[in-house]
Amino acid sequence: MSTPGREGGGAVETRWVELVVALLIVAGGAVVVMDALRVGIAWGDDGPKAGYFPFFIGCILILTGGWITAKTVWGWRKLASSVFVTHAELRPVFQMLLPTIVYVIAIFYLGIYVSSAIYIGAFMIWQGKFRWPVTVGTSLGVPIALFLLFEVWFLVPLPKGPFEKLIGY
Repeated sequence: MSTPGREGGGAVETRWVELVVALLIVAGGAVVVMDALRVGIAWGDDGPKAGYFPFFIGCILILTGGWITAKTVWGWRKLASSVFVTHAELRPVFQMLLPTIVYVIAIFYLGIYVSSAIYIGAFMIWQGKFRWPVTVGTSLGVPIALFLLFEVWFLVPLPKGPFEKLIGY
């Protein structure tokens, strides 16, 4: 799945990325088709049932993913030398992705506002190298502004944690 890359370390080949994405498209299409069959794809007295149009979209996804899979497999040797991304190029992606996953999980436990303040502040210090006054102002100011916007003015409740419950929201 990986080969020696352009600059130290290995690399992920294009053919593997294309194959995995194509199979994910097929799987997504299969999920859509199965759910469409569950809710019904027939034409009723009052028009199409809920799964009629999604069924055809799912079929199109399956056919498209199958086409990409076949094309990738048929050109497997030709794509062998094609590097999609090196491990060195992938490192910064994971430096953003993994903290973002932690942020999404933290929303469940801390609520969106506290999690956002921590996330913004951590990235400003770690990646942006901002000074503390700017970081504290921004990482507190943005969630407070969003809290006022959504909770107070638009009355749209967002996920809250223990701090918001403590202050009565």
